[in-house]
Amino acid sequence: MSKLCSTVYEGRVFHQRLRPTKHRLSYKVFSLLLDLDELPDLHYRLKLFSYNQFNLFSFWDKDFGSGIEEPLVQYVRKILCKFGYNLSNGSIKLLCYPRIFGYVFNPLSVYYCYDSSNILRVIICEVSNTFNERHSYFIKVGHKEGQNKVFSCKKKFYVSPFMDMESTYHFHISPPSDRLTVFIDQHDDKGPLLKASFSGFSEDLSDKTLFYLLLKYPLMTVKVIGGIHWEAIRLWNKGLKIFSRPVPPQEPITLVNKHLTKTKK
Repeated sequence: MSKLCSTVYEGRVFHQRLRPTKHRLSYKVFSLLLDLDELPDLHYRLKLFSYNQFNLFSFWDKDFGSGIEEPLVQYVRKILCKFGYNLSNGSIKLLCYPRIFGYVFNPLSVYYCYDSSNILRVIICEVSNTFNERHSYFIKVGHKEGQNKVFSCKKKFYVSPFMDMESTYHFHISPPSDRLTVFIDQHDDKGPLLKASFSGFSEDLSDKTLFYLLLKYPLMTVKVIGGIHWEAIRLWNKGLKIFSRPVPPQEPITLVNKHLTKTKK
C-alpha cells in the first residue's frame, strides 16, 4: 500500500497582542495537512476518519470554500484558474482542523498549491469568523527551496471586535516540511499590533496517530471556539475598545501581491 501524502502536525498556537493592552495566549493543538485529491482514499484506508460522513474524525467539503456541497478540490482549482494558475497536475494540500465528534471551527485554513514539479506556487489563507463568514487571501508565492517570503495586504475581513479594520497583515510564508510554521502579523500606522502563529512537527497520518490524538485532545475543536470566547471575555475585562462589524467585502477573495522581504533560512 502506497504511503499517504497527507500528514499530521502537532504543535502550538500562539497569539500575542502588543497594543493598547498586552495580552497573550498559547494552546497545544494538532492540525491535518490533507492532500485534497487523497480524501476519497483516506475515507477507505482509515477507520477513524471519514470524508463527508460522520466519524470520530471527519472532513466535510461544506466546512470550507464556498460552503456548498461540491468537492473542495474542484472549488480551489476554479479559484486558481480565475487568478491565472492552471495547476491541474499539481497537488493541493489543506492545513486545517478536522471535525471531532462532528464539530469543528477553523479560524484559519491554509491551502498550499503546487505545480506538477512540486514547486509551491500559491498559498490561500481562508479566514473564518464567529459570524459564519469567510474570506480568503490569495498569495502568489513562486517559492524556491530554502527561502522564506513575507507578503502584505490591507485587512479586508472582520475577525475580532477588539481589532480595528484599519490595519495590515504580514504573511510569513514557508512550505510544509518536517516542521510547519504559519506566521501572520498585524500592523497599523503605529507599528505591530498582533503576532499570531502555528508551529508544529509532522507525524504520519494513521489510525494509530488519530487514536493517540483523540486521547490527548478529545475536545480540541470545542476548545477552539470556547477559547475564542474566553479570550474575548478577558479582553473585554481589560477595557479594550469594541469595533462594530462592517458589511463583509463583496469579493470573497483578496489578492495579496505586495512582497516585502525575502530571507534565507
